[in-house]
Amino acid sequence: MIEEEFGELRNIDRQFEREVLEKLSRLETKMDMLTGNGQPGRMTLAENRLTDLERNDVRRTVIERFVNASIALLVSVAIALRGHWWR
Repeated sequence: MIEEEFGELRNIDRQFEREVLEKLSRLETKMDMLTGNGQPGRMTLAENRLTDLERNDVRRTVIERFVNASIALLVSVAIALRGHWWR
């Protein structure tokens, strides 16, 4: 009777151990997929895309500032010379 109970407990322990190892294996597979496992993984690709987007955003911001400065200069010149044009 006691041996049967120990046998059941061992069986439950083995089943639990199998489930834990199975979940750990799935977790390891997902981590390898994210990190790349020797190849560019999803995280590396996402970081590269983010870097490209930041670089494009900075470039676009600089261009927008030049355009805004040019428009402001043209408006200022037009206001300053409006008296000379309509004479």
